[in-house]
Amino acid sequence: MTARALCALVLFACAPAREVRVGSKKFTESVLLGEMLTQSVRAAGLPALHRKELGGTRVLWNALVRGDIDLYPEYTGTIADEIVGRKKGDLGALVAASGVRMSRSLGFANTYAIGMRPQVARRLGAATISDLRTHPELRFGFSDEFMNRGDGWPGLRARYGLRQTDVRGLDHDLAYRGLAAGALDAIDLYSTDAEIRHYGLQVLADDQHFFPDYQAVVLYRADLETRAPAAVRALTALEGRLDEVTMRSLNARVKLDRVPESRVAAEFLGLSATTDEERASARLLRHGRDHLALVAVSLLAAILLAIPLGILAARRPRAGQVILALVGVVQTIPSLALLVFMIPLLGIGAPPAILALFLYSLLPIVRNTHAGLTEIPGPILESADALGLPRGARLRLVELPMASRTILAGIKPSAVNNVGTATLGALVGAGGYGQPILTGIRLADVGLILEGAVPAALLALAVQWLFELAERALVPRGLRLPPAEAQGSNR
Repeated sequence: MTARALCALVLFACAPAREVRVGSKKFTESVLLGEMLTQSVRAAGLPALHRKELGGTRVLWNALVRGDIDLYPEYTGTIADEIVGRKKGDLGALVAASGVRMSRSLGFANTYAIGMRPQVARRLGAATISDLRTHPELRFGFSDEFMNRGDGWPGLRARYGLRQTDVRGLDHDLAYRGLAAGALDAIDLYSTDAEIRHYGLQVLADDQHFFPDYQAVVLYRADLETRAPAAVRALTALEGRLDEVTMRSLNARVKLDRVPESRVAAEFLGLSATTDEERASARLLRHGRDHLALVAVSLLAAILLAIPLGILAARRPRAGQVILALVGVVQTIPSLALLVFMIPLLGIGAPPAILALFLYSLLPIVRNTHAGLTEIPGPILESADALGLPRGARLRLVELPMASRTILAGIKPSAVNNVGTATLGALVGAGGYGQPILTGIRLADVGLILEGAVPAALLALAVQWLFELAERALVPRGLRLPPAEAQGSNR
């Protein structure tokens, strides 16, 4: 063996193992299972990162296929309906076509169900889903994903012939609170939800057997078998270890007893408490750093592109109409949809969030740059031409200073809006102040919600104040004066 080959072998052997990335959806059981998988991989001696609360099925599946995560907990009914599109055949073989492997069942099923408050069910005489046919006036509240899945509301409505029209989509955890408060009459349940027993809900029988079997499994990338075989052994060691009663009890410890998922997972796995919880101050700093990065990078990129686009729009009216129309169309796309559109291109994490925020920032800056330049009085431009200023010098020395106040008036709302919209980045793993808000909603923890909402609001106020200072520094004094004062100073 040559010296070079020996050196390469030593470097390979000493190189740190690639981190195993575990994903989970934005409901408690998925986060808890993701934490169990993460700690199991770490116990096997491998570094692991838990990217939790990433959104719905498609977000996780696309991230897995792309390689942004290595494994995540899923359910067979969801795989059959949402991922492989109800194709006939073995589920393991069907997902293998995408370079993914499926574990055996973890030991329990978490099935969809429809639940009501018992007093309402008794008053209506409703014991089965079929009994809902005769009550079209009922108010339904279903989780957002259930509203659009084939094994959700569209298929349920068709199978049972349900005629309800007051049907709204909302967060799964908020639906429980709406039901308890009497604002809803029926919601979708996960059969292992701790809230079913906590609220004493009646589960309606699926008398036409619409919902498929939802055995909990782990989906993982095929290359993990060669890249990190210890991780595969760790996740398969969980097969068959959890039954429905145990899972419901573990969910209750998190949701009702407010015990952190990391501690509940460690206790179940029999691991020593190596999961020191992050202090609130450290969490606040971490989320603040991530949030500022999202806002600053996206806004800076938008300024660098939008101002030249605004200049081009002002100088070329026909091109300007196209430019303003295009950035206007982007502004009409719902922010959550735009984030999801970016995932196939950029994966999960900060990149899709930054690109979405960048696109949302363009319109106010382009529009105000265009307006500021086109509204400069003609005599001023004629004077600049009379002085013999080249076009570039006229833009730099006359037009941009004259339009600076209007341009800043476009950048300021873009920055403030970015601070608020960046909270949605948590749904694709970008972090920021949206993370505690998402977790707080899931756990009905007002303190966590405020931990994200209050700093985000304060940051928006701080950004607005900074731009007011920037206006004093960048806008010529004469242009900052109110019209009456400006006229007085010219006399």
